[in-house]
Amino acid sequence: MRRLRRIFIILFILFVPLPLAYLALFRFVPVPVTPQMLGYMITQQEVHHSWRSIDSMSPALKHSVIGSEDQLFCTHHGFDVEDIELALKQHDDHPGKTLRGASTISQQVARTLFLAPIRSWVRKGAEAYLTVLVEFVWPKKRILEAYLNLVDWGHGNFGAEAASEAYFHTTSSRLSPAQAALLASVLPNPDKWRATKAPKRRMSRALARTRDVTRDDLDWCLR
Repeated sequence: MRRLRRIFIILFILFVPLPLAYLALFRFVPVPVTPQMLGYMITQQEVHHSWRSIDSMSPALKHSVIGSEDQLFCTHHGFDVEDIELALKQHDDHPGKTLRGASTISQQVARTLFLAPIRSWVRKGAEAYLTVLVEFVWPKKRILEAYLNLVDWGHGNFGAEAASEAYFHTTSSRLSPAQAALLASVLPNPDKWRATKAPKRRMSRALARTRDVTRDDLDWCLR
């Protein structure tokens, strides 16, 4: 019983006070590194990362990312239940195919902040729990800011500033709508699709979704 009690206390500390303290601190302070970045550093891969305030980034980038990755970002509480159900149904209809990801921006932020990029059901369970904590502690604007600053944009470029410099030789504040759409369009697989070589149909789709965000005021929670 003593051993079980000790294990329970350790698990409680790991899963409740520590994540909450981490999120409370980095609600106001730039996140310096993620588990994925650390993995890159340990294996001596290049890491390019610079934190930028979301207010200094191009509005087109914010709209493009919301439009392409999570149009219900401002209204859900961390999970897009309908999209999850659709992904499960598609998997049932075609069990041979890999289960399509249905992660919201909030889920991706929780995963990026705390977890190594290793696929497993245990990791998905931890991600769901951590997503609840992220939504509880951080406002939507901070969640999107962290996402734009930490997401892997391929080839060792983490965050919008590093990606803007690497692919377009500019800053995230000066991205044009077309450049922002290109960056958003490759997020599902940034190592496979380079922003500068993304198919035109992907960019056109991202631009259309960007217009949806502006037209339907889907970014209202950032104001």
